[in-house]
This record gives sequence, C-alpha cells and structure tokens, in this order.
Amino acid sequence: MDYAQYFSNLSIRGKKDSIRVGVIAGGVSAEREVSLKTGTQIFNALQNLGYQVKFIDFKNDFTSQFSDIDIAFLALHGRYGEDGTVQGALELLKIPYTGSGVLSSAMVIDKVLTKKLLQCEGIPTPEYIALEGPDYGALADIEDRIQSTMGYPVVIKPNREGSTIGITISRNQKGTEAGIAEAAKHDNVILIEKFITGRELTVSILGRQAIALPIIEIRPKSGFYDYQSKYTVNMTEYLVPAQMDDDLAEGISRYAIQSHKLLSCSSLSRVDFILDQHNVPYLLEVNTMPGMTPTSLVPKAAAAAGISFEYLVEIILNFADLKI
Repeated sequence: MDYAQYFSNLSIRGKKDSIRVGVIAGGVSAEREVSLKTGTQIFNALQNLGYQVKFIDFKNDFTSQFSDIDIAFLALHGRYGEDGTVQGALELLKIPYTGSGVLSSAMVIDKVLTKKLLQCEGIPTPEYIALEGPDYGALADIEDRIQSTMGYPVVIKPNREGSTIGITISRNQKGTEAGIAEAAKHDNVILIEKFITGRELTVSILGRQAIALPIIEIRPKSGFYDYQSKYTVNMTEYLVPAQMDDDLAEGISRYAIQSHKLLSCSSLSRVDFILDQHNVPYLLEVNTMPGMTPTSLVPKAAAAAGISFEYLVEIILNFADLKI
C-alpha cells in the first residue's frame, strides 16, 4: 500500500497560520517526563509546519490556558490525560482535540476491562486474573488461582498505568508477593497475566478508516522491554517491517484494526502483541495516546510507510474533532 499517497488525499483544515493549536503535555501521572518529551517533539513539528502553536503544561490551573486555542493536540500519557478526563474537559469547552474520545480512553486505560472485551470478541489475549484492593486476599489463595488458571511465569502490573511502570515478572510465590506489593503502589486493581515467551510486535493504527502501518518487531537488549529499554537510545533494536509470512502479518494487522474499532478508538492507536513459538499472536494492550519521542514506535512505523514525522503530526491534527 502507498501510505503516503493515501494520506496525501486528505485535506488539511484551513489556513495553517490562522489555526491556534494548543499542545497539551506534561500532566501529573507517572509518565509526566515522557509526555513532556512527546509534547516538545509535536510542538516543534507544528511550528515548522507553520501553525500558531502554544505549549500547555497540563497541571494546576490548566483550563485557563485553553481559552485562546482552536484545537488541542493531546500529548499526555497515563492518568488525567489518557483516561478520558482531559477529553471530557475539552468536550465541555467545545474544543476539538486529537485522538480518542472520553469513552474509548476510559475503557482502554483499564487493562482488565480491555481484556474482557477482547475475549468477548474472540481476539486472543493471555490468560489472567484480577485482584482488587486494598485487601488482595491471602497469598495462598492467589497462588492457587495462578496455578489453576495459567501457571508460572506471570506478569504482574497495575491496572491503569503505562510505560511498564510498576510491572514485575514473577516465577514463584515469593516473586508474586513482591510483584503485588510493587503494583499496589500504583493502582488499587492489579492484573496478573500469563507470561508468554515470543516475539514482541506492535501495530500502529492511523486514520479515520483505521489503516494499519507496517508491523514493528521489538528486541530489547536487556531481554525485557521495560521503561529504560523504551526511552533510552540504543537499548532496543527495532525491525520494521517485521520479517514474517504475509498471511501472518495480515492476520495480526486485522486483529489490531478489530481491537481499535471494538474499543472505539479514533484516528490513532498502537496495539501491542506477543507472537508465541507456534505463531499465535496474543494481544497485550492497546494505547490510545502512544508516545512521539525520538525512540517511540508510531513515528518509526510511519517512517517505514514513507510518512515523515512532521507529516504524521499533521495527519493526526487533521483528524481532531469533538467526539459528542
């Protein structure tokens, strides 16, 4: 597919220098620093493209900074930004914004709810159990549930965090106890998920008609795609497009598009998979506001599709609207 040609047929709204774009970044979540990097990259791209741009650090008295913008370009990650809250504020103020709406954002940040919906739709996702605090129950009972449901190893993660924050891989009961304690620092609900060994893949979805960009294979040098591997240059190898059979690649892309639509995502998402040794793809999670830093995955997929970073930013901006 000629991606650049496809998106070149989309009209860019209005006269650029008359459009006041507010890039909303920062926030108060654990992903604040990554969000600031994403926002800076987007802000610079929009300036280079000739738009009137304002950088808005989303904290404290932020709503007063919305009064003089026409469109909000959301560059937030995590809670109070990726979870539907800022989207709701913008809806009330009748300010068009990029990305997914309130409902989609709230659903997707909830990993347990997302997995339930994926299972209902028949999209493969690793087996799991969910624990709700503050009293998570006896460790022996949790151990019994793990053994009867999936067995070790498992991944333990906070339900509503991103960027692998608070995640632990456990291979025994002692590791599970420590993993629950770590995840509980970040969320009242904890997801314990079957750890599947395989190839880490991601699919970026772009456009109103949900077009899948080339699949990326992620090979962290540490063996685990953690926070440091994600955001440190040269810590991870990225293969794009991922080398695989065309039918397999098409099947994975279809699952990505299916989940994007199932969860009512809009214009942009990134869908993460693990491909096991039998070439079965398991969907791990969906991201409605993926990063746009120098090491981020969506810009890499776009580049492989012949779409420059600045043009990618403009495509995303062109799909900004109110979701009500």
